[in-house]
Amino acid sequence: MSEAPEVRPPVVTPVRVIIGLCLVAPFVAMLWVGSYAKTDPAFIGIPFFYWYQMLWVLISTALTMTAYKLWQHDQRGRASRKGGEVK
Repeated sequence: MSEAPEVRPPVVTPVRVIIGLCLVAPFVAMLWVGSYAKTDPAFIGIPFFYWYQMLWVLISTALTMTAYKLWQHDQRGRASRKGGEVK
């Protein structure tokens, strides 16, 4: 009979916490509607409600890209410590 692979609990590291915060921040910002449900200050004639959401599209992109790069770095570091290779 074959042995089941050893299952270890997930490891929480500071890098993984930062990755999680990068991915959760846009959701929190968009779900907290009371913070941006207003018209002032307007930016080039666009009410705050709209330009704030459009700004978060750019911020979310940057945060997701940062989280991805940190994840890649973390996985490469774990693979080098184990002697394996990450694709």
